[in-house]
Amino acid sequence: MKDAAVPTAAPEASADPWWVVCLCAGGVCRDYRSGFDAMAQRWPDVRWEWLDVEDREDLVDDVDVETFPTLLIGQGERAFFLGPLLPQHAVLERLVASFIDGAPATPQLPPEATPLFQRVTAALA
Repeated sequence: MKDAAVPTAAPEASADPWWVVCLCAGGVCRDYRSGFDAMAQRWPDVRWEWLDVEDREDLVDDVDVETFPTLLIGQGERAFFLGPLLPQHAVLERLVASFIDGAPATPQLPPEATPLFQRVTAALA
């Protein structure tokens, strides 16, 4: 039986998977990674990626990532969220669940969010 706390996409939802990408640098997010990886195990229908911004400058390009962790969440060709998040896994879980359940993109979504999401998904697909 599926955990009731883990939302699932509605049957009429797009076949494109949701992506959750953690943008971090070196060991800064080391403590955050274990919980992030645990969520990936609990939500196998969501694509969870860890992206070291120092190792993949080619993808991050001119996006200025200053606060860690910074999360990028999207589906299909579109980003829904790009920004720093409190390093608490419950906050991330609520945020991801809200998008899966149909919340619109973040109102203050930076203009570079969707191009970044498209570069990341193309490179990691």
